[in-house]
Amino acid sequence: MPETITLIFFLFVAIVILAIIATRLNIPYAIMLVIGGLLLTFIPGLPTIHIDPNLILFLFLPPLIYASASQISWREFRSNLRPILLLSIGLVLATTVIVAVVAHSFLALPWGVAFVLGAIISPTDAITAGATAKSVGLSRRIVTILEGESMVNDATGLVIYRFALASVVTASFSIWQAGIQFVGVSIGGVIIGLVIAWPIVKLHHFLNDAVIEVTVSLLTPYAAYLLAEALGLSGVLATLAAGLYISRHSSRFYTSETRLPAHSYWNILVFQFNGLVFLLIGLELRSILDSLGGQTIIHVIWPILLISITAIVVRIAWVLTSAYLPHLINRRMRINELDTQWDQTVIIAWTGLRGSVALAAALALPLALRSGSLFPERNLLIVITFGVILITLVGQGLALTPIIRLLKLNKETVFEQEMLLARRTAVKAALKRLQALKAEKTVTTEFIQRLQEYYEQRLHTITIYEDSEKREYLEERLQANSQFRREIINVERHAVITLRDHGQIDDEILHAIEHELDLEEQRFYL
Repeated sequence: MPETITLIFFLFVAIVILAIIATRLNIPYAIMLVIGGLLLTFIPGLPTIHIDPNLILFLFLPPLIYASASQISWREFRSNLRPILLLSIGLVLATTVIVAVVAHSFLALPWGVAFVLGAIISPTDAITAGATAKSVGLSRRIVTILEGESMVNDATGLVIYRFALASVVTASFSIWQAGIQFVGVSIGGVIIGLVIAWPIVKLHHFLNDAVIEVTVSLLTPYAAYLLAEALGLSGVLATLAAGLYISRHSSRFYTSETRLPAHSYWNILVFQFNGLVFLLIGLELRSILDSLGGQTIIHVIWPILLISITAIVVRIAWVLTSAYLPHLINRRMRINELDTQWDQTVIIAWTGLRGSVALAAALALPLALRSGSLFPERNLLIVITFGVILITLVGQGLALTPIIRLLKLNKETVFEQEMLLARRTAVKAALKRLQALKAEKTVTTEFIQRLQEYYEQRLHTITIYEDSEKREYLEERLQANSQFRREIINVERHAVITLRDHGQIDDEILHAIEHELDLEEQRFYL
């Protein structure tokens, strides 16, 4: 037990150090986590571990999928549904089949094992791509397509993985039976997710404690996943459906006291779980490489390169074909969702980054078949998966920002326009309500006057910001004002700390005032 606690502590310290390095280098932290996991393989003296496959699927996957579903824009997701489905279902099926054919033909893997590998490799991880795209101001449509694809293809890939794995473990497979079961477990999983989500939304309306509500949000993905799996349905799709439904309704029941800590809590959880998955594989990878026998590093690199190149080429070919083939066949045939500029199509085609979901699926491979014999080529599949992640996430991920800059993609203004619309509407609603309160005389005229001046000033600022010629000057002024206000708040904070240090107030009072000042400091916007 002490050794396990020490190991967990070491892993969390490593996650923090790698994240700090990623911040310094200005790269997504997922890339550094993959590199860190690789480095752990070569550090002597570290313990060799063997991960329980169920630990990955049942502990890590539900919250990671739920978090992705909770953060996506439902409107953007719905308006880009066709390209998302083309990528998350059509491309996943194509990748699975083509990777399986290549693995069977060139690596001599049995058909069942080859299809398992194809299913593992097929889901993409658009977290890094989405974060990079947002940081350079790419259109929300591209970001939504990438994130929506990743979210749905996790479910599609893992459902295919489930059937491919069953064919290997049981040594029996019927394509018609699998097709019917695929539809059944998919629809059933979605229904279970909605069945779980609906009463939880109702429950949230009666809760008024932030700690309890955040705890309920953590339990929700596990409830959906475990119930669906217990019924033989898709736990991934159940979690996905629950996350989308609750996210759509959360603005109506979450208070500010709940929303702020919940956002921070889930960011921390996703960060830690992603880090643990990558570092755990690093600890297990040494024993996996040793178990491959006398194979040289060249023999390991060859299948990694083969499968990586296959997956990359399939994606590029699929995206380009989906974008332009309909127009070559019939000029009237127009798929608006994929009818983007060529440079945006290049970005979508390039960002087929693999991540923690693929790794979790590989680690979840059973050690033995139902007959009692060892799972064929299990360790090789894990090594190939980690190698594909390394090449796509690190190689393609690091190349993404230079490619975006090289293409000189224009920043989108729709997001800013909608943000200004939302703020203007909110301020006008507040001013209208203030006029009603002034007539009701339920509060003092002086208080209403102060609030009215505050909201009128905000409305004036928004109006100026809408003028593109004055925007740059206004941004500089707002930044200077915010810096000045933060300096004043720091003076307040230090004054209260001094009172505590001199024993004039209790720590509880200090923490209460700190909380108020923290909220005030976070409140700087137009």
